[in-house]
Amino acid sequence: MTADVTSVTAPAQAEPVALAAFEALVRARRATRHFLPDPVPDNLLARILDAARWAPSGYNLQPTHIFIARDARLRAALVPACMGQSQILEAPLTLVFAGDRRVRPAHFERVLEMERAAGNLPEHYEARLRGVVPLAFDRGPLGLAAAIKAVFAPLRRLLLPTPAIPALDMRFWLAKQAMLSAMNTMLAATAAGLATVPMEGFDGGRARRALRIPRRFEILLLMPIGYAAPGTLTKTRLPLSGLVHELPMVDRSASRP
Repeated sequence: MTADVTSVTAPAQAEPVALAAFEALVRARRATRHFLPDPVPDNLLARILDAARWAPSGYNLQPTHIFIARDARLRAALVPACMGQSQILEAPLTLVFAGDRRVRPAHFERVLEMERAAGNLPEHYEARLRGVVPLAFDRGPLGLAAAIKAVFAPLRRLLLPTPAIPALDMRFWLAKQAMLSAMNTMLAATAAGLATVPMEGFDGGRARRALRIPRRFEILLLMPIGYAAPGTLTKTRLPLSGLVHELPMVDRSASRP
């Protein structure tokens, strides 16, 4: 199996010019709800989707799949599941971010093989992964293993630090992975002069059936993408001081009279 491998050398310190360009890109991104009908060039779309592929992934399992809804009839069938939101029809295509509930059996051995071939998998770490990943993800026949984990995880947490177990809330774990890919996608699209809008307002089951996506995939985010219709889009944000907190936090209420 051949794998795509990328290596980078950490810089001694951040390049101010690169950071300034990235800050400008982040501030330029908007959630766009009105689009021109112009098609997105295939080569440009491929580059944007490849940027999504390089997003971080827990255990490098890469559970996020992106389905492309380009056909107008298919997108029209999706609209009722999205409560009639028109951007599905206006944009020339919609990206469907979905998580594979069977990612452990589907990708685990392939990922280990790729990491081993890249020289990135020491024996001790592979042994650790082979112990941790099945324990975290496998639900067992009829979900019996998951039921046992649901009982014992809270008890273990009383005595020992215990992380969240994907087998007990697979959708939550899949959603975290998909959002990392989605953010890469939106920033890449902005850099390419395209507009996007991330959509959470939809019925997942109805959307999956309308798009005829297999049941193993959990639809987590819809993203219409295309060229923005003319107009001014304004974005506001709360002050940074109210969202970033230095630890340890000070209980200011204690000093009040």
